Amino acid sequence: MSMALENVVILDLTERFWGATAAQLLADFGADVVRLERPGAVPAPSPGGDGKPHAWNYLNDFSNRNKKSLAVDLDSDAGRKLAQELSGKVDAVITDWPLDQLEALGVDYATVSARRADIVYGRGSGFGPKGPDKDLPAIDELAAARTGMMPILPQPDAPPLYAGNGQMYTSVMLAYAVVTALFHRKRTGEGQQVDASLLGGNMYGASLDLQAYLAIRGERLLLPVSRLDAGNPMSGVLYPTADGLWLALTMPDTDRWWPQLAEVAGLDENDDRFNSHDKRCGDHRLELIAALDDAFKKQPAAHWRGIFTKLQMSADVIEDYEYPTADDAARHNRYVLDLEDGSLGTTRMLGFPIFMTDTPARLRSTAPRNGQHSAEVLADLLGYDESAIVRLQQEGIIP
Repeated sequence: MSMALENVVILDLTERFWGATAAQLLADFGADVVRLERPGAVPAPSPGGDGKPHAWNYLNDFSNRNKKSLAVDLDSDAGRKLAQELSGKVDAVITDWPLDQLEALGVDYATVSARRADIVYGRGSGFGPKGPDKDLPAIDELAAARTGMMPILPQPDAPPLYAGNGQMYTSVMLAYAVVTALFHRKRTGEGQQVDASLLGGNMYGASLDLQAYLAIRGERLLLPVSRLDAGNPMSGVLYPTADGLWLALTMPDTDRWWPQLAEVAGLDENDDRFNSHDKRCGDHRLELIAALDDAFKKQPAAHWRGIFTKLQMSADVIEDYEYPTADDAARHNRYVLDLEDGSLGTTRMLGFPIFMTDTPARLRSTAPRNGQHSAEVLADLLGYDESAIVRLQQEGIIP
């Protein structure tokens, strides 16, 4: 079976999870991704539930799957030369390394594009390629702190909340930018540098709120909103159930949904307090929230989900992580994969969020060992013969 990005060769110069994941997204669809590492480099361990390192380095296995590893002593002249040679042979570079480090190794965009004019050079940055903060460290917490979302995520009087998902938007945008630039090159023969930043990724993740603020500029958009302050009790308000889970209702057109919701919740559809949209969302809004609170607390979440599903109502249960990992939709669509490991037994890994009928993503290999493909990469991409590879091994340039 063919793959969408077959014969696209990418040099992976990343060290952070979100940067490595951008390259992984392309590897999943068949790109030949070569990860450049230092010999003996050990990936940061993945945390366990008790705060200690987990036996399975699941973050490394996820972000570096389907890749090859080339380990090179980058402190040596010969090692730097190898990195420079390799950057001139690939179709694209993806990196999150600091600019000064890239320049010192001779694999920054200016140097690489002088070597290969049509190179696509994708960089993940902290705060974008321009402006006074372009050289600041690429740390997601710092980018998220500037975005405006952290203070409004919790309920009022609670401290700001770091969700951590902005970096994943950045991963996707960096991969998207590289593929888009490759498409442009195919049409024109022109290479270019692309950038996706953590600041931009976090802002994109907050698009609904940020765009509303740009349009309305209301102070209300700057403050956390209590569930009791919601303008519509039937849309955006969360309700607790008997077993401690919560329900989400998304029924902005209350005239359409009220008769059905009233029946399900055991309320009187013709109650004079709630028999119009203006009453439900106006003078009697708090009374309706209290009535729905009392109704939903009488039964567990599974009871309400059964009703919502049967009646095709616009509502559902707010689940924890246990739910999507066992969800039939996640399994059928390969959003979660089952893996067999000789020492760990059966494990599960996030799969592929994109569906393609003819050229689907595939798990072709787990994350490579450090330097596992060094000889193969030097032979296939740089044309090194066996004697040259052996000499580099003897000199300690590659393992």
